[in-house]
Amino acid sequence: MFDIELQPKEVKFCKTCVTSNQKPCPSDIKKDDFLHSAKEFLRFENGVCSACLEVEKKFQSKKDKNIDWNKREAKLNKILEKYRSRNGSYDCIVPGSGGKDSVFQAEILKKKYKMNPLTVTFAPIMYTEIGMKNFHNWPMYGNVNNILYSPSGYTYGKLSRLAFENLLHPFQPFVFGQRHYASHIAKLFKIPLIFIGESFAEWGGEKEIDDMIEYTPKYFTKKKNEKVLISGLDVEEVIKKHKILEQELEFFLPLEENFVKKEGIRVLFLGEFENIQPQENFYLATKITKFKTSNERTEGTFSKYVSLDDKVDGLHYWCAYIKFGVGRATDEAAQECRHKYINRDEAVALVKKYDGEFPKKYFNDYLEYTKLKEDEFFEIVDKFRPDHLWEKKGNDFRFAKNWSLKKAVFK
Repeated sequence: MFDIELQPKEVKFCKTCVTSNQKPCPSDIKKDDFLHSAKEFLRFENGVCSACLEVEKKFQSKKDKNIDWNKREAKLNKILEKYRSRNGSYDCIVPGSGGKDSVFQAEILKKKYKMNPLTVTFAPIMYTEIGMKNFHNWPMYGNVNNILYSPSGYTYGKLSRLAFENLLHPFQPFVFGQRHYASHIAKLFKIPLIFIGESFAEWGGEKEIDDMIEYTPKYFTKKKNEKVLISGLDVEEVIKKHKILEQELEFFLPLEENFVKKEGIRVLFLGEFENIQPQENFYLATKITKFKTSNERTEGTFSKYVSLDDKVDGLHYWCAYIKFGVGRATDEAAQECRHKYINRDEAVALVKKYDGEFPKKYFNDYLEYTKLKEDEFFEIVDKFRPDHLWEKKGNDFRFAKNWSLKKAVFK
């Protein structure tokens, strides 16, 4: 269950970007993804968050050699030499949706490093029209093969509802599937190398490149006889009490650590070896796969090209805003600050204008999919509001208009 007591009670904001010390960071995120984890929070040094400090190394690397990208590239090439196919068979796996980041990863592995990746996709909870179009364009124009897994609506809907009720995290089943599906494909097809994108360090995690190589099995696996939670519940309870078949959960759940080690399955963060820049990924994807942006601004933020695949995306970020006071606009504006696309004053203005905006567009779709009623939805939401973050202003429960943050970056 979500533990509000672990959050810092004094809210502080980074003086370089716009995020706060309420933001969870990926230090130990085995049971949950870091956007909703409540175990570790962003570290600050002299008023600057650890995520900003890490990204700044990219911009310092040319003058002080803080990061030697040539050395890292050589290290990656040495690793890849062990796995690179000599007969055209698949030699690595790239999980993704056909969005800007997964397109970039598959392209650079094919063209620059001469690998032959198999791309795999764990379907979103509810595809958006633009998300489905971009997904189909990935193998069509990106010249990659893809395997898509789509769980049944009964299973997906029930798991999402349970995750919402227990964790205020309607997206968690997708996060679990997205994380673990690739290792199941690695097992089935005997392809031991898996690539994912940005390193944890860019989100404030402490792991460095050499640590990450050893850390990944802990993140993607479970120990023998270890109990696994999904949607905030023990797997056995989900099977027995909520009548979801065990085989329906298989690809949501991790493989055993001993098996992964025995088979030599390895997960690498491409961002530890390549200087990944979010907007450059977007420009590349538009050229390679004709990646399309939304024709309207995404609710809760200012962008049109980030996380477009799932109708539940907006609720995912909004629920994090409820628990941590850090919304989608804060996340994206902070990233834009770190990569020097905008300055902090611009970021503050964007947060003031868009952060916490309720995602109404697909709200009724989600209620129908999970069989939740609107008043039930907001009653559950209000149970997860930390007292040190929120104060009540009125009695209109709809779209949470009766609540206000006590402290915000623009106040």
